Amino acid sequence: MADENEEIEDGAEGEEAEGGKKKPGLMKLALFIGLPVVILLLGGTAAFLLLSGGGEDAQLAEAGEHGEAADGQDGHAAYDNLHYVELPEMQVSISNGNGGFSILSMQLQFETEEEDFAAHFTESEQARIRDQFIAFLRELRPEDLAGSAGYQRVRMELLRRAQLVLGQDRISAVLITNMLIV
Repeated sequence: MADENEEIEDGAEGEEAEGGKKKPGLMKLALFIGLPVVILLLGGTAAFLLLSGGGEDAQLAEAGEHGEAADGQDGHAAYDNLHYVELPEMQVSISNGNGGFSILSMQLQFETEEEDFAAHFTESEQARIRDQFIAFLRELRPEDLAGSAGYQRVRMELLRRAQLVLGQDRISAVLITNMLIV
């Protein structure tokens, strides 16, 4: 029995290095190497999300909080050169999530700096934009339109689709002037 105890003690002493100091254990090694790696990964992910996720939505939300245009100008001066073109009312059937359908009725306006935009807004462009909008809107559910965040996402997606058809510089915003789900 005494021999077994001596062997156990000798095994414990085997972990000691010269000078009576113990070699670092696996747990310490994991903490000193693994923890900084995890912190760097989390920091890099957070930085990526802040830099890429804060795009137009964050800029528009910040501008709305301060009563300013998205380009940082004061609100009144930015709206002096803007013109509005009303689109025909759109009615689209959307899934209500319960296996049935609801009707989404929307009235939209384009915001533009082109004074004669309406005169140059061709029937072909109108048809292509309407097609783009309907394709997007049909995929929505009523809960996608809930709250200001849902409303803002829909506006931004409609703007993106309109700019695909018309070009980036022709319209600056899509305004929802009326929206009803029946």
